[in-house]
Amino acid sequence: MTDAEWREKLSPEQYHVLREKGTERAFTGKYEKNKADGEYHCAACGQLLFESAEKYDSGSGWPSFTAPADEDAVEAHRDVSHGMVRTEVVCSKCEGHLGHVFPDGPGETGLRYCINSAALDFEPED
Repeated sequence: MTDAEWREKLSPEQYHVLREKGTERAFTGKYEKNKADGEYHCAACGQLLFESAEKYDSGSGWPSFTAPADEDAVEAHRDVSHGMVRTEVVCSKCEGHLGHVFPDGPGETGLRYCINSAALDFEPED
């Protein structure tokens, strides 16, 4: 899609996060405290990204997951912005910025996918 098409499709906050690699303020996202069962899809293209079974309360202020729904759903890129070295997470289908992944998570993976609510659409389980 062109930049103009993305601007038309997405809200200003979604555009800022997904297309400009922005970040919503901690503890303000609509899914940070969501405990319902269901699936989290990319707000830009609809691809399934995460499932509620992998969501946990990290205390970071953003929705956190231990693993994507499918290992091919997201891609990781080196991010050296803001004077830090981090691993950015993007949607593998539309390349929308989702957040970052850190090696301090619980469970089997030891990963914490720290994802912006603005980058997600939640589909509750029926």
